[in-house]
Amino acid sequence: MIWFAVRVPVTVRRPAQLVLGCIVLGLGIALLLQARLGADGYTMLVSGIVATSGVAFWIVNTTCGIVLVLLAMLRRHRPGLGTLVQPVVVGVTVSAIIDHLPAPDSIGWRSAQFVLGFFVLCLGVASYLAVDLGAGPAEGAALAFDPPLPFKWSYSIFQLVTTLAGWALGATLGIGTVIVILAIGPVTDRIIHWVTPPGVREVH
Repeated sequence: MIWFAVRVPVTVRRPAQLVLGCIVLGLGIALLLQARLGADGYTMLVSGIVATSGVAFWIVNTTCGIVLVLLAMLRRHRPGLGTLVQPVVVGVTVSAIIDHLPAPDSIGWRSAQFVLGFFVLCLGVASYLAVDLGAGPAEGAALAFDPPLPFKWSYSIFQLVTTLAGWALGATLGIGTVIVILAIGPVTDRIIHWVTPPGVREVH
């Protein structure tokens, strides 16, 4: 990984990369939200349930996360340290920085910020998954179906399913959401090859 260019013991590098990757993931989500061109599928699902039920966002988000972790466990995908760290670190990061990021008005700047946020998000997901210490709810649910589906496709299918569910429940669908559905799986899968620490089993 680019911030570990110097030699660092794998036992230190893995948990450090897990946390840093989750921080980068949170930054990517915050950039996407401020660009206002559409959220990822999981966020759409949570937003749709909130809009329909009137239940607080954090309650729905936590409940959906638990359900997805249980689904992954039924598919014999075991939770790990990352399953606990990812939601906490990402949530704290988004809450801490989102009000300090630009929220441009012009479509040009919004598009540029979306593109930046998308690649930052993919880097964050790939970085924390690459250390093989456990996946968060969304990524874990996708990895639970690999095999038979490679992660680069199962992750995109997960985004599609949750997007459609959120849309049906009243969440707003943006062009950015379509881009996330089509590209997040393949792009994240490609970056994982670059950021997997030496000696660690590569996530597929």
